[in-house]
Amino acid sequence: MAYADIHGQRIFYTDSGGDGPAVVFSHGFLMDSSMFAPQVAALAGEYRVITWDARGFGATEFDEKPFTYWDNASDVLALCDHLGIERAVFAGMSQGGFASLRVALLAPARTRGLILIDTQAGAENPEKVDLYADLIEAWATVGPGDDLANIVAGIILDDPALNTEWIARWQSRPHETIREPGRCLLERESLVDRLGDIPCPALVIHGDNDSAIELDRAEEMSARLSGSDAVVVVRGGAHAANLTHPEPVNAAILRFLRSLP
Repeated sequence: MAYADIHGQRIFYTDSGGDGPAVVFSHGFLMDSSMFAPQVAALAGEYRVITWDARGFGATEFDEKPFTYWDNASDVLALCDHLGIERAVFAGMSQGGFASLRVALLAPARTRGLILIDTQAGAENPEKVDLYADLIEAWATVGPGDDLANIVAGIILDDPALNTEWIARWQSRPHETIREPGRCLLERESLVDRLGDIPCPALVIHGDNDSAIELDRAEEMSARLSGSDAVVVVRGGAHAANLTHPEPVNAAILRFLRSLP
């Protein structure tokens, strides 16, 4: 197990090593770095693949202080410094995409490309804020009981085997620390009007069964990113399409990475 002391946190990360170009994966809300196991397996033969646990999740030791996705982006860049990585492709699913977009804005010279999976550039949908706030408060107060955990797993995964696996993980972990990550999620600002400031190549992948972030949000983001072509739509994919449908996602990622200069 590898850790880096970064910005008052003890960040857990994995590093496949090797001499290939670096690809840094940032996970979604309530998930952790292990959600990218299918991508690590597919890419590690050609690329140096980094995954990490963001503040409040997985094995990272979190100080429980308020933070924003700009802080997460700074964490990613500091982790790259720690690993001696000057330039990378930054890949993110959902909240990992929120952080990766901010990396591209903070450090364009260090951003070789973006891979954006089931994410968007806007603020949280106002119609969902109250529902999500209630879910987060229930999670923090009493923990992810079976009913709540099944609701959340249905949104993120919608796959019986994976639902069971991740519910067991959630129920084994401390639940009180979710408040600050939840506040960060719900209070994030929109970057839609800043997407034109991101010049690097970008790959946008989205499940057509994603109920957390609708496909049209991904299409809007892709249209505003000058380096993006059409959205790669994963048929039947829910919010964590890279985990539930790894084959088409991995194929799209490899095509994109191999196309980069």
